[in-house]
Amino acid sequence: MIELIWLIPLLPLVGFLVNGLGRNVLPKSLVGIIGSGVVLGAFLLSCGVFSVVYSARQAGEAATFTQLIFDWISAGNLHVSLSFLVDPLSAIMLLIVTGIGFLIHIYSTGYMKHDPGFAKFFAFLNLFVFFMLLLVLGSNYIVMFIGWEGVGLCSYLLIGFWFKNSVYASAAKKAFVMNRIGDLGFLIAVFLIFATFGTLEFAGIFPEAANMPMGDTTLLLITLLLFVAATGKSAQIPLFTWLPDAMAGPTPVSALIHAATMVTAGIYMIARSNILFTLSPITLQVVAAIGICTALLAAAIAITQNDIKKVLAYSTVSQLGYMFLGLGVGAFTGAFFHVLTHAFFKALLFLGAGSVIHAMSNEQDMRSMGGLKKQLPITYLTMLIGTIAIAGIPPLSGFFSKDEILAHAFADNKLLWMLGFIGALFTAFYMFRMLFLTFFGRFRGTAEQASHLHESPASMTVPLIILAVLAAIGGFINVPSTLGGGHALADFLSPVFADSVAQTGTFHLDHSTEYILMGVSSLAAVFMAVVAYRQYVSKVTIPAADEVSRGLLARLSYRKFYVDEVYDALIVRPLNALSVFLHRVVDKSGIDGVVNGLARSVGESGKGIRLLQSGNVGFYIFMMVIAAVVLLAYGIFNG
Repeated sequence: MIELIWLIPLLPLVGFLVNGLGRNVLPKSLVGIIGSGVVLGAFLLSCGVFSVVYSARQAGEAATFTQLIFDWISAGNLHVSLSFLVDPLSAIMLLIVTGIGFLIHIYSTGYMKHDPGFAKFFAFLNLFVFFMLLLVLGSNYIVMFIGWEGVGLCSYLLIGFWFKNSVYASAAKKAFVMNRIGDLGFLIAVFLIFATFGTLEFAGIFPEAANMPMGDTTLLLITLLLFVAATGKSAQIPLFTWLPDAMAGPTPVSALIHAATMVTAGIYMIARSNILFTLSPITLQVVAAIGICTALLAAAIAITQNDIKKVLAYSTVSQLGYMFLGLGVGAFTGAFFHVLTHAFFKALLFLGAGSVIHAMSNEQDMRSMGGLKKQLPITYLTMLIGTIAIAGIPPLSGFFSKDEILAHAFADNKLLWMLGFIGALFTAFYMFRMLFLTFFGRFRGTAEQASHLHESPASMTVPLIILAVLAAIGGFINVPSTLGGGHALADFLSPVFADSVAQTGTFHLDHSTEYILMGVSSLAAVFMAVVAYRQYVSKVTIPAADEVSRGLLARLSYRKFYVDEVYDALIVRPLNALSVFLHRVVDKSGIDGVVNGLARSVGESGKGIRLLQSGNVGFYIFMMVIAAVVLLAYGIFNG
């Protein structure tokens, strides 16, 4: 099975080529079968690869396999191969990308069936999965970087899929540009890594790095640059504003990008490079600080948003902040555990929101919803499970992964735990607010919308049900010993993080402290759910219209703390003004003025000189005589 690794990314690439080239001739049914089938094939192969890795781990082996496809670049000391690495970390990521990707493809067959760009959409989805698999499987930083850039390109194509809408096109450009800022950090880091280690292969870098001293300056610079790359791809302060705007894309795109794949690329990259970050404690402090600030800021914004997809978008930014908090306090397994559970419940919530929008004739404002649980029972029940999971209420998946991150934060820094706890309160409140505004109370939409309310087709509800089951039980793969578990995921991933554990030691909290932390966070989440119920169900509070004045804090939250406006004032408008100045003054008046002035002077002098060519022979003889006299005079006076 390991010998077939190369087929896993190849299948989605074939799907992209077939659907892309045949988009004008293939029927929609065949497009859906091909687009979904190639991802299903990749998922089945990934299951086989995972079983080999799992068996090796059960036997006590490291379970690391490398497959060389071909030697790619050879120039001087630089040797780069296109090769794939499969170990416990990448094996799980393969299951996430292909498994949830397959469910999203199936969902898309129903959601996008009336769209004229159906085949093109599936081609882009397949290409996205191909590049994400390259990112995950790459055995060196160059292959990872190719996948990294590829998912950025595909996100631009998918976010701006309905590009005839200028707002959507602008959102795609914003995502592309902000990701390029982070990608520059990745590229410079790659140069530094090669200059330091003489190779770009993980197998050559990490063992050598493990012997370097803690706090090495070069490692500090490398990890800070890699973190800049991660802030762009995984939407952290200051490069997070692209992700909420990315809601312009079709809802399946939101689920694919914001749940299991692109936005988790930064976490995967740091987890893969864990020893570099462990040896750079300053970088880890920066990662933790940025992560918790992002989690709180995004959660504070989500509390007042009324667009159902915007709530989920800011929720994604906030949950990514928790993952970075976990990485920053050394909880690499906990952060990756949250990547896994987040993939389940956030994909579920986005696809559930798409089902609601589908039923509401493309309405996304929760103020125009309400009372939908009777008309959309499957969507309601599955989104309820997703909401409970993300809120961290036991025994659903989010409880286990979020608790592990907060426990590590408590052991590392009590302030970080307190801030993380506050963020968890926000999460529970805004998620139940979304649920109650959407499904409870009376229907607030139009009569025409009410007449078309219906549950989504099976192609959309079956993926919801599968994801709901995963969101409910997914946390049990890493039950802590405090609750009678054996940290199964941590044991499975232990070879990946072994060097970091050797540097920092094993994490430990006494059971009584863990019980208290679990109880406090669980009760707080339930309490915030009750507060949201009283506010939006018992009191039937409906969020105010856009034009209604709000208090200072509510206005700051509703206007997203004016981050976009600040960026526009400090960066966009000055750059636009500079570009206008360079265009009008430097380019047109300066460079073009000099060039055009020379051309005009030559032209005008030519016009004057051509008058000498009169065709009069007498004039020519006279000029010859004058010239002879001048030459004679010159000879006499200079003789």
